[in-house]
Amino acid sequence: MKSTTTYPGSPFPLGATYDGEGVNFAIFAENATAIDLCLFDEISGQSETTTIPLLERAYHIWHVYIPGLKPGQLYGYRVDGPYEPENGHRFNRNKLLIDPYTKALAGTVEWNESLFSYQMGEEDLTFSESDSAPYVPKSVVIDTNFDWEDDTFPKIPYNHTIVYETHVKGFTQLHPEIPEEIRGTYAALGHPVTIKYLKELGVTAVELMPIHSFINDSHLIEKGLKNYWGYNSIGFFSPDAEYSSSGVRGEQVTEFKTMVKELHKAGIEVILDVVYNHTAEGNEKGPTLSFKGIDNAAYYRLHEGRYYNDYTGTGNTLNVMQPNVLRLIMDSLRYWVQEMHVDGFRFDLASTLARGLHDVDKLNSFFDVIYQDPIISQSKLIAEPWDVGEGGYQVGKFPPGWAEWNGMYRDCVRDYWRGADSKLGEFASRFLGSPDLYREDYRSPTASINFITAHDGFTLNDLVCYNDKHNEANGEDNNDGESHNRSWNCGVEGPTDDEEINKLRQQQKRNFLTTLFLSQGVAMLVAGDEFGRTQGGNNNAYCQDNEISWLHWDNQDVDLLEYTKKIIKFSQDHPVFCRRGWFKGQPVQGTDREDIAWFLPDGNEMSDEDWQNGYAKSLGVYLSGHAIKSVSDKGERILDDSFYVLFNAHYEPIEYQIPSKKWGGNWVKVVDSYNNYVDENGEKYDNGEKITVEGRSVVVLKSPLSTH
Repeated sequence: MKSTTTYPGSPFPLGATYDGEGVNFAIFAENATAIDLCLFDEISGQSETTTIPLLERAYHIWHVYIPGLKPGQLYGYRVDGPYEPENGHRFNRNKLLIDPYTKALAGTVEWNESLFSYQMGEEDLTFSESDSAPYVPKSVVIDTNFDWEDDTFPKIPYNHTIVYETHVKGFTQLHPEIPEEIRGTYAALGHPVTIKYLKELGVTAVELMPIHSFINDSHLIEKGLKNYWGYNSIGFFSPDAEYSSSGVRGEQVTEFKTMVKELHKAGIEVILDVVYNHTAEGNEKGPTLSFKGIDNAAYYRLHEGRYYNDYTGTGNTLNVMQPNVLRLIMDSLRYWVQEMHVDGFRFDLASTLARGLHDVDKLNSFFDVIYQDPIISQSKLIAEPWDVGEGGYQVGKFPPGWAEWNGMYRDCVRDYWRGADSKLGEFASRFLGSPDLYREDYRSPTASINFITAHDGFTLNDLVCYNDKHNEANGEDNNDGESHNRSWNCGVEGPTDDEEINKLRQQQKRNFLTTLFLSQGVAMLVAGDEFGRTQGGNNNAYCQDNEISWLHWDNQDVDLLEYTKKIIKFSQDHPVFCRRGWFKGQPVQGTDREDIAWFLPDGNEMSDEDWQNGYAKSLGVYLSGHAIKSVSDKGERILDDSFYVLFNAHYEPIEYQIPSKKWGGNWVKVVDSYNNYVDENGEKYDNGEKITVEGRSVVVLKSPLSTH
């Protein structure tokens, strides 16, 4: 080992910070007794060239400054302290540890017995003396300098946001117009071909499935599979190197920034799916890669000292009640906004972050700290409002300032279109942005992230083609994944040559898309659903890094794609479908009609009794364009046409009578899901006239603003 000149350095910022003349290293470890910084050669990354004891300590943070060190340097830590698993301490200096604040990682985990602090095959109370350094990714010192070219955040209002959930690799891996050498990478996602597609589709934000550095589980590797989704984080500041086209250590940071810059130029926001609820180290039988060896008791929620509380289904739960963990999360979020220019976050299993000693508590310190933070609080904050612990389902219960994946919307809309007995009242509420969930807490309709499908579950195509999951490829005897999908195969399981069934399936897909984009709230579309992507009935493709999950650009349903583009544009062109505030069911000033009204097919307004009819499948809703009660950025009142939306989930056609002149006139059919039709210059209808709405379809009529 060669000697190196060192200075005391500073406890802040945490991590490895290059200042142009050297690097400051700082790491939190409250219960440690000694820490060594280990430097590795830059060629093989395997030779430990220098070991530097960290002798300075402040606020439980150990630190040192090394002059002359440059970006690209590989490093890790060895941490000493008591090995007392029964008391929550698992220090073992034989294990090389990833810096929790590293901005980049080089290499991947190579599964080996030395990764475990105990002797494999024995109790976790035993002690392993084998060196894990050859098998652990190395942290990388990076240079944060980057030419952003006056990049600005698009800051698209929630009420005009269309979220597109996608996977960095899967989106472009098979794209024939993307250069082969960059497919499946950040560079491909920022490529002009990708951006052109996203703009033409009409989405305003890409929500990327986890890109934080993550670990491939050993049991998947043994089966020849991978953790494709990436919900197994080990580096909360580091973009995963697998999605880098260059392969150069640390270049994944620059490539990610370039992707964001290009998307921003096109007016497209970048939202990250982040996993702060757990890490890849698992429970007491899991590997020691970072947090567990740095200070197990200070990072994880433990019980009886030795064991891990598991609210996530992954083996462990990060302890957000601890100030050091809360700081880690906040520093990470702030880094991604300030340094990487991302626009928002979707928090995986967000209820876990809100847990106090046990119960979910929306007054938890996590929310308080975010609320007062001038940077993070201005980002888009989206919760997956549940976890696997008791009382973890918290849809509608997050604080103001948060949007939520609305699982109740998904379930209700699926039930409605598959013909399940359900109350029309709930469907109406979901269509209006779920006021029963959000209005009483001074939240707006945009608190609801509406979705029919997500990465977890059936694709839109499979939702109408399969009654049952088909996850055999996952190697778990089809026991994994959700069994109650609220899906309907329309009469045959899987692909069929039956023209009538295929026609019905196409109708159902258009029904779902029409409902989604015309509902109040924020619509989320899953990549590929717009052109009929299938996973062959696999509703839990988390381990399928292959053609099951990747988008097949050469096998598009062009008609469905065109319909999706048109219905998105239609919804965004009309402020009635993008309201910031609630419909109130009250008369519009200067008129004798309400801002919203609900009708039976015979043209009469619905009664309280009608709402409770569980077998009823049809209704009409009038939406006034005079009652938006919003103003533009220039203070001008926003007005729109009025609309009459007719839903028929019954299997037979139903005649609807158009209401009286009181509700507007000169009606024009602008949407018809049965006939694959979106056109604002359609058939004309008079008041009192009848219009046939085919079985299982949606029709939208427009009354022009000039006739109000």
